[in-house]
Amino acid sequence: MYDRVIKGASIADGTGQPRFTGDIAIQDGVIREIGRVTAAARETIDAQGLLATPGFVDIHSHYDGQVSWDSQLAPSFWHGVTTSIMGNCGVGFAPVRPDRRDWLIGLMEGVEDIPGAALADGISWEWESFPEYLDAIARRSFAMDVGAQVAHGAVRAYVMGERGARNEAATAADIAAMGAVVAAAQAAGGFGCSTSRTIVHRAIDGEPVPGTFAAVAELNALARAVAESGHGLLEVAPAGILGEDLLAPATELAWMVEISAQTGCPITFLCGQNHRQPEYWRHQLAACASARDRGARVTPQVFARALGTMSSLASKMHPFVHSESWAQLSTLPFGERIARLGNDPDLRAAMAAQGRNNIFAVDVEFLNRPETWASTFLVTDPPDYEPSPDDSIFAIAHRTRRDPRLVALELMLRDGGQSFLMHHGMGYAHGNLDAEREMLASPFTVIGGADGGAHVAIICDASMPSFLLTHWARDRVRGERLPLEFLVKKQTQDTARLFGLGDRGRLAPGLRADINLIDYANLRLTRPELVHDLPTGAPRLMQIADGIRATYVAGEAVRSGNEDTGARPGRLLRSRAS
Repeated sequence: MYDRVIKGASIADGTGQPRFTGDIAIQDGVIREIGRVTAAARETIDAQGLLATPGFVDIHSHYDGQVSWDSQLAPSFWHGVTTSIMGNCGVGFAPVRPDRRDWLIGLMEGVEDIPGAALADGISWEWESFPEYLDAIARRSFAMDVGAQVAHGAVRAYVMGERGARNEAATAADIAAMGAVVAAAQAAGGFGCSTSRTIVHRAIDGEPVPGTFAAVAELNALARAVAESGHGLLEVAPAGILGEDLLAPATELAWMVEISAQTGCPITFLCGQNHRQPEYWRHQLAACASARDRGARVTPQVFARALGTMSSLASKMHPFVHSESWAQLSTLPFGERIARLGNDPDLRAAMAAQGRNNIFAVDVEFLNRPETWASTFLVTDPPDYEPSPDDSIFAIAHRTRRDPRLVALELMLRDGGQSFLMHHGMGYAHGNLDAEREMLASPFTVIGGADGGAHVAIICDASMPSFLLTHWARDRVRGERLPLEFLVKKQTQDTARLFGLGDRGRLAPGLRADINLIDYANLRLTRPELVHDLPTGAPRLMQIADGIRATYVAGEAVRSGNEDTGARPGRLLRSRAS
């Protein structure tokens, strides 16, 4: 007798092959049979009319601190993710010396916009070394499996102290010690090492992430330690990714190809369309494909949609947060601020004139270009992630002959000041997602960049798994779509294989019973909203997907409809040599 049998589902098995109708039998957390199942089961699930997919394998999250206090791991939980790999972009919480914990919190707060007070209140700090960090995670259970990479920023600061934190050059002894730390992390089950090279990633004190300017010899030592372990990879947030450095992308690609060819270490790097070099991603994809002939395994990690930063007047950062008029209203409750602005056109005009033209409200040259308002849109319900340029703040202002800042402010005053604007800072250079489609369609790319657990108050891209199935396979009207089976494969089998996870990513006998049941015709993303459920009550954006009927992790239902069942079968994953 099986534990569960899912009957009559339309099965997209993760291989990219056409869907077929069948049953799925589960026993002891493993798929035992697929096809026409006649044996009895303790539970039979009627899945007629539902789409069955493997659980989604998200390789780019930042739940490194959140695993200390949260077993659900939302927003990813609400989008069918059953495996999450954290420790990306060179930032993490191990290894760490006791007197450097606050500094690591500041690093994560600056780079990934996770409130420092929430991290300080929520992290348990049961570790110093990376193996001890993994052991601490292993004592917990979650609604999904989690794996971790060791972060270059933490390693460098641990080995070099203040010299490492301030990005001073590493000595030969420093480099050898860093390699040893990475080797120990791999021996304990780490999934590799991550590093950040972009100057956009800065600690809360303004300093770039340790390792931003690391020499090739240092990067080589990290990659070699990973390669010698026989598992894992090097993940890179490269310089120039947002267009902040026009010369860097070519240099970054060159060292990644060279190091991968020399060491045998697989490398994956964030790759997208920036607005200053809108066609350069084509060169990156072509160069990675040709580098395979040299033995280099360098995989572009692409986004499912434009990188969208959101703000409302309730956010801690928005275009008017530094204006004198907003400051004058600061003593009032939020609702009264909004009422005053709504009733006083002169106050609105003054505040608009004091606004900034980027959603971060900071003085960063490449974020303050005039075309910023042309890439900024009102967030609708449901959200439109491929809006027409005619609906941009700039276009509305041009048609109505008004200041775009005033247009933006008046839109943000809707819904009691809770209305969001979204700025497409990357991936929308031509006013559409055609470039993203080409990147997604390539057989040499992998899906990443969902950033679950990071940028919690300005980005909510952890909904990408649901977006792939809705926008790209079903709803897109401003260009070509992609086959549903291909998109399922892209975020299951392909991502699992990149990280050596051979026991998941497909629906097949003998593999782990990580399964989504989806009412595909009614799958829908909700509009993101600010919730205050982090430690200390700090805010974060939350977005769910209606239409996912159930998510099973190791055969147990962790989600039923839009309810968390409370089951926590997820555990720490330890990577091992195959």
